[in-house]
Amino acid sequence: MFSSAKERMVGPDEALPDREMPITINSRHFVNGLSLVEPFAAGLQKVLLGLGCFWGAERLFWRLDGIVATSVGYAGGYTAHPAYADVCSGMTGHTEVVLVVYDPAIISLQTLLKVFWEAHDPTQGLRQGNDRGSQYRSAIYTYSPQQQQQAEQSRNDYQIALEQRGLGKITTEICSAGSFYYAEDYHQQYLAKNPGGYCGLKGTGVPCP
Repeated sequence: MFSSAKERMVGPDEALPDREMPITINSRHFVNGLSLVEPFAAGLQKVLLGLGCFWGAERLFWRLDGIVATSVGYAGGYTAHPAYADVCSGMTGHTEVVLVVYDPAIISLQTLLKVFWEAHDPTQGLRQGNDRGSQYRSAIYTYSPQQQQQAEQSRNDYQIALEQRGLGKITTEICSAGSFYYAEDYHQQYLAKNPGGYCGLKGTGVPCP
């Protein structure tokens, strides 16, 4: 059942039951030492970005100027406080995401979205490359109407660029953010702790306008 579930989106009536206890993580970023948990300083903004396996995706963003914190977790599904094995089963509805906390005075959401689009293939549905399943689907979860509008406009612009290169329709899910659940501590900043670890990021080669 779990194998077939990974190839489709499960509904709320099918999803695994909630876990009672949230996952406990080290509250400090392994790379920069700043807090991974709220409250964040006034004036900072956040967005959730899903672009396949979250190990390489997180590293992509923590390297950018203006990023205050990154953390990996699960969003877009139904099961509260899921474990990694739950998400991998395809029975939670969640996808792997990076919580990006940024200073808009230094880096804009448009810049983050350009990095997002160019780092993966947003036309692949429930997969990224060899990583297959609903947990690898492309997603942008926003925290304000302005972010939502910017995300949708960037998608429309990138769709035109992809079509000019003969590529297909963007399948990225774009909607208001629901609950974000932190992944287990060993996933946080994984490629800083394990420099030779797996990174499956691969873009289309098409620049984002």
